[in-house]
Amino acid sequence: MSDLNPRWADALVSEWVRAGVQHAVICPGSRSTPLALSCARAPGLRCWSVVDERSAGFFALGLAQATGRPTAVIVTSGTAGAHLYPAVIEASLARVPMLMVTADRPWELQGWGAAQTLPQAGLFGAFVRWAVELAAPEDGEAAFRHLRATAVRAVAAARGRPAGPVHLNAPFREPLAAPPPAVPAPQEGAGLSWFEPAVAAHPAGLEQVLEQVRSRPRGVILVGPRRPGDGLGEALAALSRSTGYPVLAEAASNARFGAGSDRAIAHYDTLWRVPAFAGSHVPDLVLRFGGGLTARNTLTFVDRARDVVVFPDDGAVVDPTHAASVVLQGSPVASAAALAERVQRGDGPWAEGWFTADRAVARALAGLSEPTLTEPAVAREVSAALPPGANLVLASSMPIRDVDAFASAGPSERFVFSNRGANGIEGTLSTALGVAAGSGRPTWVLAGDLAFLHDMGALLTALRTGVPLGVIVVNNDGGGIFSFLPVASASPHFDSLFGTPHGLEFRALAAQFHAGYERVKTEAALAASLRRPLEGGVRVIEASVPRRAENVGVHQRWFARLCEAVEAVR
Repeated sequence: MSDLNPRWADALVSEWVRAGVQHAVICPGSRSTPLALSCARAPGLRCWSVVDERSAGFFALGLAQATGRPTAVIVTSGTAGAHLYPAVIEASLARVPMLMVTADRPWELQGWGAAQTLPQAGLFGAFVRWAVELAAPEDGEAAFRHLRATAVRAVAAARGRPAGPVHLNAPFREPLAAPPPAVPAPQEGAGLSWFEPAVAAHPAGLEQVLEQVRSRPRGVILVGPRRPGDGLGEALAALSRSTGYPVLAEAASNARFGAGSDRAIAHYDTLWRVPAFAGSHVPDLVLRFGGGLTARNTLTFVDRARDVVVFPDDGAVVDPTHAASVVLQGSPVASAAALAERVQRGDGPWAEGWFTADRAVARALAGLSEPTLTEPAVAREVSAALPPGANLVLASSMPIRDVDAFASAGPSERFVFSNRGANGIEGTLSTALGVAAGSGRPTWVLAGDLAFLHDMGALLTALRTGVPLGVIVVNNDGGGIFSFLPVASASPHFDSLFGTPHGLEFRALAAQFHAGYERVKTEAALAASLRRPLEGGVRVIEASVPRRAENVGVHQRWFARLCEAVEAVR
């Protein structure tokens, strides 16, 4: 039947939409034609066309991060799916729901040299929550009922515990561009509905943690990177007030800015560097929320604690040094609220010591300046100058570390995103573009020059979609983070192999993709640029900073001044 492919594709796509999928990212290709056309005519589904599959994967990742719903990514057969692999890995480790859909040749073309054909089963290995080989389209009620049930199950698997990517491999026979069906594909009743159980913390486990909290006034709440939107920041602030435990909030934790920020300790990276403070503030109990920690020395601090309780998101335990004595699964928000209701201790000298030291760092940080713009100053100004309610996407490597170290807490809400599942720099701009498209909020991304160059395909996506995005690119002409490592002074080949200077003009790169551009050299110019509203397309702000070797000295000076401020209030 000439309309079998479109009826089959319509059945698949309509079930995705009914199960909650709102966005589909589609890469051009022949074998995926039935799925692409079906997405385009599906009511309630917004389609985004992205040329580069790697950019498409991260664009979809950003959409899913912003919406909390699975995003479908559709690519053709052959090597196209392989370009999704980095985004699949990040989605898996960061627990982001996605549907990775690879079109394929039918079974009779496999293994006989047909063009653009390779074994796609199991393409993403252990990084998907579920992988399924769909049958080639066939007529009949049983086949369509199975297809629809599989589509619903795929969305449920992506949204499960833990959430993550699902791979559907979908073979199609020609003709691929058949006319759309005159009638919908057969379906019985209202179709399959799939409900995940609500998971509450185990009562006995909650009681055990409650006893630990009640008996140990010297505790901290430590929260690593996690996506915004579920109210954990407010719940942790309430828990902090009831227990007297300060909230050590990473910049990407979404507990440092906005409601509850008065309980956040932002400058723990400095506090660890003051031996007298660090030695006298080892906690008896750490309540740990969120993902992997950005500041490496924070793990050392956690390891020194007497006990650590981990509250995993979606059942994914983050405890790389095996410091945990208790793992309490269930909703972290509900667990924090339950503990807050049953402890009424309030602040004491322990909490005041933390807050006093953190405020001293914030005051000293506000007064620090250099003759020219520096990387720490960029991080400080970006976090302070963005308008309330804006998104900030942080690239891995130095940007997230600098914002974590130099961004003070504040009541002005920021929604902070980062790809900290695998901690790679690839796909940063594409992810930010997806966050902007999915949230509808003003979105800025802070990236180093190499992360920018690594994801140039995002500028093409931005040009084609018109999604507004602000890009702050910190240009120190190479890989700045490596200058902090021992290899920087250990080899004469450091600059060519690790520093990798490029000497490129970002003005020309921006112009090639019709993006706005300006270069800033002072903190005031950067702050003024960030306060101007985003108006369509991409605006690139090149932050001109000292070269990589000088940047190490800048960080050392800043941390030395901040540590002096802590010592002065002890």
